[in-house]
Amino acid sequence: MVGLFGIILSLVLLMYLAYRGITVLILAPLLAVMAVLFAGDLPLLATYTQVFMTAAGRFVTTYFPLFLLGALFGKLMDDSGSARAIAHWIVQKLGAERSILAVVLACGILTYGGVSLFVVAFAVYPIAVALFREAEIPKRLIPGAIALGSFTFTMTALPGTPAIQNLIPMPYFGTDAFAAPGLGIMAAAIMLVGGTAWLGWRHHRAHAAGEGYGNHADDPATASGVSPRPRSVGAMAIDQEEVGAPGILVAVLPIVLVIALNYVFTNHLIPTWDTGYLAEPKYGATTVNKVQGTWAIIIALVISSVAVAALNWRVLRDRIASSINDGAMGSLLPIFNTASEVGYGAVIASLAAFAILRDAVLNLSPDNPLISLAVAVNVLAGVTGSASGGMSIALETLGATYAQLGQAAGINPELLHRVTAISSGGFDALPHNGAVITLLAICKLTHRQSYVDILVVAVAIPVTSLIAVITLGTMLGSF
Repeated sequence: MVGLFGIILSLVLLMYLAYRGITVLILAPLLAVMAVLFAGDLPLLATYTQVFMTAAGRFVTTYFPLFLLGALFGKLMDDSGSARAIAHWIVQKLGAERSILAVVLACGILTYGGVSLFVVAFAVYPIAVALFREAEIPKRLIPGAIALGSFTFTMTALPGTPAIQNLIPMPYFGTDAFAAPGLGIMAAAIMLVGGTAWLGWRHHRAHAAGEGYGNHADDPATASGVSPRPRSVGAMAIDQEEVGAPGILVAVLPIVLVIALNYVFTNHLIPTWDTGYLAEPKYGATTVNKVQGTWAIIIALVISSVAVAALNWRVLRDRIASSINDGAMGSLLPIFNTASEVGYGAVIASLAAFAILRDAVLNLSPDNPLISLAVAVNVLAGVTGSASGGMSIALETLGATYAQLGQAAGINPELLHRVTAISSGGFDALPHNGAVITLLAICKLTHRQSYVDILVVAVAIPVTSLIAVITLGTMLGSF
């Protein structure tokens, strides 16, 4: 019981201290050591160097190219003006009367194309301010709209998304980024329609109560000394032309390339290659099925990054080196944060008391491992405040077990993949989540003002979609 108490205490402290802003690079190893001290049955230094660091290093080895190339692509899209061009085009086409949907779709298209959600938030926020002010929609709904477009259906549900939450399950289940496409599209539709309907209802309720945009002295226009009079959608389009941003076709082409090339290489090209050498020990004694998903997204991101640079060379040529360097450096903190959480999970899994928690989770639904898998990933994502971190801990400790349980139960690995990915995007968006805190800071709003909407669109509705996927997947299988 002492060992079990140590595990629970370390998890609680991880959640609380991460919320207080302490980096998991420090928290993860320290709290792993604390759990070992409570257990009293493992050597501290050996656990750190041989268990924690081995698991963290294995994660970096597997996923570093994806973090690196994803961050690089996002930075090039940002610096070239492509991200802002896409956002402006969408809001121009939909108009101020559909401001909420415009913001959601702008965020969704950008994140589905591989642009970092933080880049998206910074790029879309000023546009959302102008739109919401013009349409007299309360500013407090902006974080919910950005969260819906960035944290939900494009992160975990849509097939082919290059979000890391959709890529981490691939090596564990031998799948690719397009796993269970039908179920993924259904889940995405539930999130998009449900979230947009919620935000629309909140707007109509505020309008009926006489609440408009509100007076916010720290908005981008006001803070810069410009009159806070709303700009029209047409004026924003003119502004975009004046700064030399790319046209919509040039801006969106790299995003189309990411998705299209990923699909073509995964399903048509890589399977035709002679990859018998992968069976050799020096190449990991593996098969092409286990690596083709990773290979495909690497190729897609490399070609698409080159395309962004080539199509926008006039804008990027004087700062291409800084864009590449900043993009590369921007990948380091996210991957090492997640790797530290993976190392933490490996240490917890090595403790004798973990067997109690493992058996409790696995016995939640002995006849349907999809349910216990969903619970495990959701709980750990909630505890860590990280979709990728919680998922990684769950798969590091129980991934092989669920792969075996799925095979025994006749469950398609693609269904396991999609359930894992969607599960990571549920409880991860609790108040201590770093992306939530950052989004509210960008929007200059507080949890009290805006978190209820984030809770509904990024937690409650994604969990509802997860339940629908598990129900249909259990009845009909993967599709």
